[in-house]
Amino acid sequence: MKLNSFNFIYLTSLISLIFLLQGCAPAIVAGGAAGAASIASDTRTTSSIIEDQAIEFRLAGQLQSDNEMTEFTNINVTSYNNILLLTGEAPTDALKEKASTYAQQDSKVKRIYNEIKVTDPLPFKARNYDTWLTTKIKTKLLATKDINSFDVKVVTSDTTVFLLGLISRQDAEAVTQVIARIKGVTRIVKAFEYTD
Repeated sequence: MKLNSFNFIYLTSLISLIFLLQGCAPAIVAGGAAGAASIASDTRTTSSIIEDQAIEFRLAGQLQSDNEMTEFTNINVTSYNNILLLTGEAPTDALKEKASTYAQQDSKVKRIYNEIKVTDPLPFKARNYDTWLTTKIKTKLLATKDINSFDVKVVTSDTTVFLLGLISRQDAEAVTQVIARIKGVTRIVKAFEYTD
């Protein structure tokens, strides 16, 4: 198999993840300590974490290999416990549905939330704001007593916050209340799997 840039990134990420899961200290680089803590506290199984990464890489690769999707859309792919979240923007319903069609072809995906907005892709300034807002949310959750922030995957798209994770209904409500008070958040969408 020819090793293109996408395959190289996939392979490198997968090897790094395996080393982290095995506790290999040299594999922890800048920012890796937080990642290792996140993995250690994750409620998913090791195989589920690896499968989620594989789902994201497979679908991202399909979208990137489609010239129409690459040129006209801004789509983000997030998998948590085989639940797939599609966010971002596509200028037509047809392109939004095309992303869903790619996702449906993956036999490992058990549920799809297609939250792609039918509009022109956001400018980089707005995307950067979303990234900053996600960081702000994660920091607030980390600092909040009685909330295990590692149980929650936070994705922000056009100031809408999407939440994934394996969590109790009580904890989900507590997380939602914390995020609802953060300035800049306009909407919260819960895509949790509940443990009770």
